[in-house]
Order: sequence, then structure tokens, then C-alpha cells
Amino acid sequence: QVQLVESGGGSMQAGGSLRLSCATSRDIYSYNYVAWFRQAPGKEREGVAGIGARAAGWTDYAASVRGRFTISYDNAKNTVYLQMNSLKPEDTAMYYCAADLRGGSWSGGVYGLWGQGTQVTVSA
Repeated sequence: QVQLVESGGGSMQAGGSLRLSCATSRDIYSYNYVAWFRQAPGKEREGVAGIGARAAGWTDYAASVRGRFTISYDNAKNTVYLQMNSLKPEDTAMYYCAADLRGGSWSGGVYGLWGQGTQVTVSA
């Protein structure tokens, strides 16, 4: 069974860093896109960062995190990472990994696979 498992969340003070991991049960190149999303209580889900392993490592970011977050992958480990620096309280959310974009844009389309999420809490 194909799975995505996120880890690395936690609590951090503003200005700190965290690295989230998304372990996949298949080769990264099996997926057209892998993306990180987040959802805070009472807010809509937001696409944070996307990566296309088949597209020469194409990446894109939400404006709210560009310059602070970096998405990358290690195919030897079948893992996609989200390095989050200069964290802000507004980054507090449940972070989800998604793979296998079925249609639409990377940040708003339909994905075939989702992880269970990992909580990130940033205090002022």
C-alpha cells in the first residue's frame, strides 16, 4: 500500500527552524508532483511548497513562505523535506504532505495521496 508519512513537527519560538520529512513508500520519480500543505484552525488549506522530481527538480512556493522555506528531496531515502527557517507565529498549522497530482495546479489541484499530518506550533 502506497503511503506518505510526515514527521518533524513540533513547537518552536519565532525565528527558529524546523525540518519536516515526508517519507514515501515509492520512488520519488513515481510521482509527478509532491507538495506540502498546511491548515490552521478556522482557515482554508494552503499550498506551501511543491516539487516536481520529474521536472528537473522544479519547485514553487506560496508567497507567504518564499525565501524562508525550502522543499527538496532525497531519492535514495524516498523522502521529501520542507526546511522551514525564520518561523513566524502565523506558520502555526498542521502540515500535510501530498503526492500524485491528478489535475489542477500544484497548490490547488487534486492529489491522490495524503499523509496524516504533523503539527507545527510557533510561539511569539
